[in-house]
Amino acid sequence: MVGLGPRAPPSRKGSKTDVPKDTMEAIRKIEELFTVDTAKLKAITEHFISELAKGLTKEGGSIPMNPTWVMSYPDGNETGTFLALDMGGTNLRVCQITLTDKKSEFDIIQSKYRMPEELKTGKSDELWEYIADCLHQFLETHHGDTKNIGTLPLGFTFSYPATQNYIDHGILQRWTKGFDIDGVEGENVVPMFEAALAKRGVPIQLTALINDTTGTLMASAYTDPRMKIGCIFGTGCNAAYVEHCGEIPKLADMKLPADMEMAINCEWGAFDNEHKILPRTKYDITIDEESPRPGQQAFEKMIAGLYLGEIFRLTLIDLHDEKHIFEGQDISPLRKAYSLDASFLSAIEEDPFENLQETLDLFANKLQIQCTAPELELIRRLAELIGTRAARLSACGVAAICKKKKLQSCHVGADGSVFNKYPHFKARGAQALKEILDWPEKTDPKAEDPVEILAAEDGSGVGAALIAALTLKRVQQGNLAGILHPEHFK
Repeated sequence: MVGLGPRAPPSRKGSKTDVPKDTMEAIRKIEELFTVDTAKLKAITEHFISELAKGLTKEGGSIPMNPTWVMSYPDGNETGTFLALDMGGTNLRVCQITLTDKKSEFDIIQSKYRMPEELKTGKSDELWEYIADCLHQFLETHHGDTKNIGTLPLGFTFSYPATQNYIDHGILQRWTKGFDIDGVEGENVVPMFEAALAKRGVPIQLTALINDTTGTLMASAYTDPRMKIGCIFGTGCNAAYVEHCGEIPKLADMKLPADMEMAINCEWGAFDNEHKILPRTKYDITIDEESPRPGQQAFEKMIAGLYLGEIFRLTLIDLHDEKHIFEGQDISPLRKAYSLDASFLSAIEEDPFENLQETLDLFANKLQIQCTAPELELIRRLAELIGTRAARLSACGVAAICKKKKLQSCHVGADGSVFNKYPHFKARGAQALKEILDWPEKTDPKAEDPVEILAAEDGSGVGAALIAALTLKRVQQGNLAGILHPEHFK
């Protein structure tokens, strides 16, 4: 049981005595399958470091390690008014962010607009014109007549896989989040967006196209200079950090100064696509084989919210089919793929009752399955094991960046539903970091860990606006690296 992170409250330990031998055997089996010990965490982290470096080479590797052309951290003294646009799967969010004269402070006004379902599979022009309409409406609401305002710089959070050779440019690799619009994949989305703005007469200049994870890093660093890594632990997973150009061989041809900074969007969900190191169970293998893109996003499929409920569901079916649980019951509702999400596991882990009454009700209401007391113990343990494994594996990525960059101590800004809502995720991740990085025992339990993972600032809003500000600042200072249209920045 070593290294599993925080356990259930001690008051529940006595209840194991009533668990039949067969169920205890099943619990031992799943503990063996899902436990990742310290030695394994360290081995994964070492492999992760070499894969991060490989992604920065010309040859590349599984982890894309995309240069973002965001070339410095904010210093907290940025000022001005900027717009941010976040194009999500369900909403469009438009923000106006004013970076004030007070260090690291900002004012924000924002509006959300629904993304109509029919636009997600419609024509390209209709999508961009709808977005231009929303921006026009936002400006009219907050500024009155748009003819009387100067051109406002905009940071566009475009959280879809894109190739970025410049900060004001992005070629869509493939649509995700339910979008499937012809004629956009393989194309630069910026001219399409700019044409719609021009047609509608919206006084906005796109300054930067950004990824939400890079935005998370920059927004967090603006309010806390100790922030060195931005992470997303949600439906998917990702991280961003700042590298020196001398460590990025794939940019060698650009002859950038070796000590110049460059934010890297890791896209680390693809770590270990070759299946060399991650401790995959047969359930992880099934998820991968039956997914829309087998062989891709190996790391993500073990730690992201989209898959945690599915790992749990497949394990329960297997235990039933091997006659360990739910004997004689019809479990057909449980056989429906992706019918359980991470919030189902959260609810089980948060069940405060000694007899796991809430878990009993959850199974009866959602799955029409009646559970015995020993089965409830097994269910609770399985949820803990899957949630703990996800947190511990997540920590390997954070530790790998810390070791690669020789960061002895820093803050990590994290966002996403799993980080924010999944019980004990933060504490289990912290425990794993302690094991990987060999921290000494604390003399004061309230003292900070050397590497603290904290809630991030708003990456897709404030982060996008900050990146627009940083981009304008560096162009004015004469750094035009990664700028496709310097004439737009006059």
